[in-house]
Amino acid sequence: MQMIHLTTLSLIIVNIFAWLLIHVSISYICLRLPDSFYQSKKSGVNDRNRELHVYESLRIRKWKTILPDGGDVFKGGFRKKELKTLSSSYIQKFIVETRRAEVTHWLLIPPSILFFVWNPISIGFIMIGYALVVNLPFILIQRYNRLRLKPLLTKQLKKEERRGNSIGTFGV
Repeated sequence: MQMIHLTTLSLIIVNIFAWLLIHVSISYICLRLPDSFYQSKKSGVNDRNRELHVYESLRIRKWKTILPDGGDVFKGGFRKKELKTLSSSYIQKFIVETRRAEVTHWLLIPPSILFFVWNPISIGFIMIGYALVVNLPFILIQRYNRLRLKPLLTKQLKKEERRGNSIGTFGV
């Protein structure tokens, strides 16, 4: 299947630059898509507890902090290492950004098949493995964080609504 034959050193350099180009371009495109593209209308609550249990059994909470956050690689990015505030608008934005990050990481996997064009078959499969190993943990983290943020958002919206109602009726 290999269509282009390169020396070992050339292969290493081409593979590094190809992955760099793939990561940067897909990440940039996903960042530039409007938030509305990532906003979901479905609640996704049906299997929430079961999915959350799976992620907790993987001990994501323990190892997610050691992985890098690429949210600020580009201007206008959003860091997701920690919550900066508990306002509902911030939590909603955080949820949207977890979707953006998840979509980005899903889109970074399929280009790995391009590596068969200039790599031997064995290296092509290694590139697919690389794409999975590098992206799946981030996908799991984003889904885990989103599942944990949704109830927090609901709670915060109720809290803000109560606060708004009590402020509106204060002088009456």
